[in-house]
Amino acid sequence: MSEESRVPFETHPTSLETAPAPLELRPSRGFSLFWRTFFFLALLLVGCIVAWLQTFRALEYEPRALQSANQLASLVNLSRAALVHSDSIARVSLIKTLADEEGLRIAPREPNDTFRLYDTDVLSRNVAERLRGRLGPDTLVAREVNGAPGLWIGFTIDGDPYWLLTDPSRIGPVAGTTWLIWLGTAALLSLTGAALIARLINRPLKKLSFAASRVREGDFNASQLNETVATSEIREVNIGFNRMAQRLSKIEQDRALMLAGISHDLRTPLSRLRLETEMSVADPDAREHMAADIEQVNSIIDKFLDYARPDHIKPERVSLNQAVDAAVFALGDDERNVFTTSIPPDTVVMGDAVELQRVFANLLENACRYGRDPHTGVARVEIAAKPKDDWVLIKLRDHGQGVDPEILEQLTQPFFRGDVSRTSATGTGLGLAIVDRAIARMGGRFALANSSTGGLSAHLKLQRAPA
Repeated sequence: MSEESRVPFETHPTSLETAPAPLELRPSRGFSLFWRTFFFLALLLVGCIVAWLQTFRALEYEPRALQSANQLASLVNLSRAALVHSDSIARVSLIKTLADEEGLRIAPREPNDTFRLYDTDVLSRNVAERLRGRLGPDTLVAREVNGAPGLWIGFTIDGDPYWLLTDPSRIGPVAGTTWLIWLGTAALLSLTGAALIARLINRPLKKLSFAASRVREGDFNASQLNETVATSEIREVNIGFNRMAQRLSKIEQDRALMLAGISHDLRTPLSRLRLETEMSVADPDAREHMAADIEQVNSIIDKFLDYARPDHIKPERVSLNQAVDAAVFALGDDERNVFTTSIPPDTVVMGDAVELQRVFANLLENACRYGRDPHTGVARVEIAAKPKDDWVLIKLRDHGQGVDPEILEQLTQPFFRGDVSRTSATGTGLGLAIVDRAIARMGGRFALANSSTGGLSAHLKLQRAPA
């Protein structure tokens, strides 16, 4: 590598941070299937519990109000009858006995008594209404008289008004502490059941998702699902998925075997043909052109094999500096190619050393072939890298004419050829497709963008190796 290639070029501080959108890892949005199922079941169960409670309360109000009103009316009638049919001496003893034994207090009602009606809720209003129906329209039901709380019932004995004070617990609430405990227990058990049901539904889907991801990565052996599960629908899905994975594995093996056979069968006659050309063709120019054609066919075979490589790669620590230097060195010393690099020393990424070198070789070859300055014919390629969090952002830029923005995203498609300015040389149309697949196999991202100052920029995002 020349001294000029060792001179780092200055880049804008945010040039690598403002990479195209496909390079950024987009955070997952929304809830998983487990939480969606759990929330739906929980909402359904809680709604059922609330509806059941409201139904119970509605059905309980009428019987409880009727029972409470009948008990209180009977109490008032018995107390009134006992007071009416007893003499004055026995009446005092009766009032004292009622107060001590039954917790009842009977007192005269004065005109200046202040009271608050017993109408705190639907049940109390219903009880008061039924008491007036049993004891007469002038009956008063109060919850406080002269500042003394309790259940006060105003009635008359021979035209004289009286108050009867009794325990308010005779009209108990519809739902007390016991009901709250049972309600909380039912809600807790319902939510636990919802979580178990959601987990039961989500588990086979999660396993299927993991197996599909392994198939996507080319690891067919680690994608076998259980074919003996009890649920018939899940068992059928697992059997179908396993057969599909086996079929894909067989296709992949056949493809690799076929490509290896094609490579062997084509390279042998090409090598023999080149040897015969070197020995039998007398014209140096014709011999050189024929050798170049044979070399191009050989290169096309290499491109096809690179693109058809298996998708599964086991990441390992790779020195980015060495991979770039090896790719630059492989291009040889050509005065028309000028490379400048700006990579921090000892930058290590996770990937495959051979694949990464092939990536940079394809990118540099593409830049040198299509990114030459139209005036000088020199291909100036700049390579920069910058660690950021758990990633290494890499930018490789040429100073050519760039490409039409409308076809920019299609450049990584296999066999796609862009405009004439970038496809004047012969090629397979697989170079950038190979780069895109190789970067994806290593768990990274790849994108292309036109530089604001001219030329095409390739942005790579690779996982940074842990220290």
